[in-house]
Formats: sequence, structure tokens, C-alpha cells
Amino acid sequence: MLYFCLKNRKDMSDINMVAPRPVRIWLLVGLFMVLMQVVIGGVTRLTGSGLSITKWEVVTGAIPPLNAAAWDAEFEAYKATPQYEKINRGMTISEFKFIYFWEYFHRLWARLMFFVFVFPFAFFVWRKMLSPTLRKRLIVVVLLAGLEGFFGWIMVASGLRSRPWVNAYNLTLHFCMALIIFGYLLWTTFLAYQPESTNWNNSRFRKLGWVMLGIAFFQIALGAMMSGTKAGLFYPDWPLMGDGYFPQIIFDGSQWKGSSFIEYDKNPFMPALIQVLHRNVAYLLSGLIFYFYWKTRGLGNASFQIGSVMLLAVLAIQVLLGIFTLINCVGQVPVGLGVFHQAGAICLFGVLLFVVYHMRSDK
Repeated sequence: MLYFCLKNRKDMSDINMVAPRPVRIWLLVGLFMVLMQVVIGGVTRLTGSGLSITKWEVVTGAIPPLNAAAWDAEFEAYKATPQYEKINRGMTISEFKFIYFWEYFHRLWARLMFFVFVFPFAFFVWRKMLSPTLRKRLIVVVLLAGLEGFFGWIMVASGLRSRPWVNAYNLTLHFCMALIIFGYLLWTTFLAYQPESTNWNNSRFRKLGWVMLGIAFFQIALGAMMSGTKAGLFYPDWPLMGDGYFPQIIFDGSQWKGSSFIEYDKNPFMPALIQVLHRNVAYLLSGLIFYFYWKTRGLGNASFQIGSVMLLAVLAIQVLLGIFTLINCVGQVPVGLGVFHQAGAICLFGVLLFVVYHMRSDK
């Protein structure tokens, strides 16, 4: 691979040229690492581990506690948090080490992504192996990643003051930023592998593809809010919510006030509303995807057709994961199902991007 890098010294200034193989492999590695970071973040959240590290130390925080005294110091700092006082009082040092591990691993993986991305990027720029378009897009990825780290700390800090968990809105912002980074990097990878336009000549379905992508983004954001408000615990049944399709609380006019949305953890109104939206947007998106697949059969190139079939398959898996996650939310959200459902959402979004990408047109 290094030989190939050194050999390809030509400036990739032509946007219609496929990027060199090392660049394409590097982009795939980056996508995998972003996806894994989302998965690790899901485990961290569902195990209640996100507040175990109370400081944001970019450099020194890379070194974990190495002796008993260091562990005691970290544990004492955690004991001062609302989460310990209200939820985990009496936790043993072994139990603390478990939740510390996931938050530490989450941050360590982010640091590793920085090195995996930045140094090869600098090398590829030096060897003139990136087209101007790829170079600009990858700089945007770096900036977005820095912003994501900042949002991550704001999220963690929100759980170190009064609530024993992170703010649901901050969590959603953090997750949506991760989704934006993944989507932007995935589109950049598509450009590296197949930069030519497919000249799709049906603008109606191209617009529908973008609409489905927007709805999917909104649906995934609602999923983050479901997690942040622990909405699944309030109505762990399907297809009904309690005794009916809609819970009666959302029709109570007295609940539609600012405090219900700000202090969402003090009554079941907000969790009920979020779950109603999450369920019904899922139905809407599923219907649109089935309609889109049915109407575009035989259209486009082979990649588009493969993407359409993949879209149906991932949708079916994601719907089943959502249902099974929900009906198993008895007392707590099941970690395994919850993480798979979150990863499935990223995969569905990625396949939708793949389909939309193959409907591009320069006309």
C-alpha cells in the first residue's frame, strides 16, 4: 500500500477520476470507526456509563487510572455527581470500574479516530492524492468532528449538575451531529469510488428520495429523544400504547405548556408524545419506502437496484428491532436490542444515502 501511495504522485485535480485505492480504503476505515463510535456511545448511554468521568481532559484523559489511589480519586469525583447520589449510591468500586470503562472506551475511540484520520489526510495532501473536492470535504469532516467533541462535553456536563442523567435535547444534538458526520463522510466516500453522475432523468423520484432521507433523519432524531427521555419504559407494548392507539395524556390541553417540554422527566406527557411521533413517523417512512421501491423497479443502474433491495431488507430488520426493543423495555431498556436498533438506524440512513446518490444528475 505504501508503494502505491508513493507511486501515485499525480495531482487528483479531475473530479471525475476515481480516488487512489489507499484513499478509498482509508475512507472506508473512517466510516467503520464512526459507526463503531455510535455503537460504543449507545452502550455507554444504555449502561448509564456516560457520567462516570467528570472531567474533559483531551490529552491527560487518555491515560486511565493506573493504581488504587487514582481509582479512588476518580470514584470520589463520581460520588459528587447527581447520578451517584440519586441512582447509584452504594455502588462498589468494581461496579464503578465497569461504567468507567465504557465512557473511557468511548473517549479513547474518539482520540483514535483523530489519529487515524488526520495523519493519513496530511500524507495524502502532501502526496497530492486528493482531488480539490475531496480535500475540501475532508476538511469539513475535521471541523465537524471537533464540533461534535464540544457537543459531547456539553451533553455530559448537563448531567453533572442537577439531573442524574444527561439532558435529552443535548443527547439528541450530539447524536444528530454524529449522523451528519457519518452521512457527509459516506457521501464523500461515494464520490471517491464513483464520482461520475448517473444522470437520473426522473426528478420526481429523486425529490422523493431526498424527502425520505429528511424524514429518516427526523425519525432518528426522535429515536435519540426516545432514549433521552426513556420513553420506551412508559409504553412497552405494541401496536397499542396502553389501552389505545394514542395515550390519553397527549389530548390533555393542560399538558401542552413549556414546562412539560423542559421538565420532561417530571410527568409522562413528553415521553408519550415522543413515542407517538416515533411510531407514526416510522409508519410513514416505511410506507414511502415501499412505494418508492415499487415505483422505481427496473429504473436506474444496477447499483441503484441493489440499493433499493437493500433498503427494503434493512427497513424490515430495523422495524423488527424497534418492536422487540420496545416490548422488552420492562424496567430498563435492553442494552443489546437498543444498541442494535441504533446501529440499524445508521445503516438505514446510509443505504438511503446510497440510493439517493445513484439518482444524481448533472442535467
